[in-house]
Amino acid sequence: MRAGARDLLIEGFGADGRILDIAEEAEAAVSRGFAAHDDICAHNQYKVLAAFAKNRVSDSHFAWNTGYGYDDAGKGILSRVYADAFGAEDALVRPIIVNGTHALALALAGVLRPGDELIYCTGSPYDTLHAVIGLRGEGMGSLADFGVSYKQVELTREGRIDFDALRAAISDRTRMVCLQRATGYAWRRAIAIDEIGEWARFVKNLRADLICMVDNCYGEFLDYLEPTEVGADLMAGSLIKNPGGGLALTGGYVAGKAALVRAAAYRMTCPGIGDECGLTFGQTRTMLQGLFLAPKTVNGAVRGAMLCAQVFENLGYAVCPRPHDPRSDIITAVRLGSPEALIAFCEGVQSAAPIDAHVKPEPWDMPGYEDRVIMAAGAFVQGSSIELSADGPLRPPYNVYFQGGLSYEHAKFGVIRALQALADKGLLPKGV
Repeated sequence: MRAGARDLLIEGFGADGRILDIAEEAEAAVSRGFAAHDDICAHNQYKVLAAFAKNRVSDSHFAWNTGYGYDDAGKGILSRVYADAFGAEDALVRPIIVNGTHALALALAGVLRPGDELIYCTGSPYDTLHAVIGLRGEGMGSLADFGVSYKQVELTREGRIDFDALRAAISDRTRMVCLQRATGYAWRRAIAIDEIGEWARFVKNLRADLICMVDNCYGEFLDYLEPTEVGADLMAGSLIKNPGGGLALTGGYVAGKAALVRAAAYRMTCPGIGDECGLTFGQTRTMLQGLFLAPKTVNGAVRGAMLCAQVFENLGYAVCPRPHDPRSDIITAVRLGSPEALIAFCEGVQSAAPIDAHVKPEPWDMPGYEDRVIMAAGAFVQGSSIELSADGPLRPPYNVYFQGGLSYEHAKFGVIRALQALADKGLLPKGV
């Protein structure tokens, strides 16, 4: 860190010189791993650019429309560009998809029918999906309410897909096998793209008619290929995570085989209408520009996640993944060990935000979660986790999940502020 930047952090933000030394020592150790991610970034940038060029995106696609949306050129161009960028037959990309859970629910409820069986083979899915599946709550129109049964296959102790257990779980009723790529609030590494390809081939070899679906949240542009390019039939995600590049104001996507995407579209609107109607509400420009910037934005977030892992591992904390482990999402989990440390970490990240830096986050009963959750996210787009954020449920062992940063420099600043907050409250290990 140059003297000017260091002085600004000390004088303008009250950073302690020792805290900056810790961050710089970790940066020197982890930076040799940045080059591999830079190459992935370049590959994905050119892949996205090729999708724009192929589909002849023009200024006319950014126009507003009203009514039914039959003449809204934006929705069609969004779908085609996303499909090509992800190597999929088709895609459904809309601002009326409110979050990643909604996108996943459209895919699940659009494809599955009464009497079908759904299997998750990466353990318990995100807390917010429990009500969608019917693991909790009654009478809300869950999959269980409509006669779709559910099985769950745990990962191995090494965090890998248990193929033997999956083979045993699949029955004549099984219609779809799902994989959650990112960690959620679990303590495991994300599932790598080569493992996703191996899983898809395994499932198809058992029964060719089984549908392989991937929850791709936090995983876009982490590797050279996407799940739909290595055998997944369907995947879904949120635009206020990786693919929105920090510019999409809202939205989500479903991508994959055309017939399956069409089924999700019928669930989004209604049977017989599908994606023919619906407006983009003038959001096409920011959604496409965000996608264009996404590979570079994701690269900065990955670097920040690696730095966070190195800093806290150097201080003796357990981290997942470790600094130089292969990455398949943008999240670093840190085991802090106490509710006080979890709250302090999030307060530090919040203080690094461009928006609402003066606000202190508080744990609360967030809809869709079983425990109180604390979230630090002073973002331009509320809830955007491609922007700098940190969160975690207030339950032992008090893991915090650090992700995002529209630039590496901002992610690094978030790590520094989190460290400073822990130091100010006397919560760092003795001797630091």
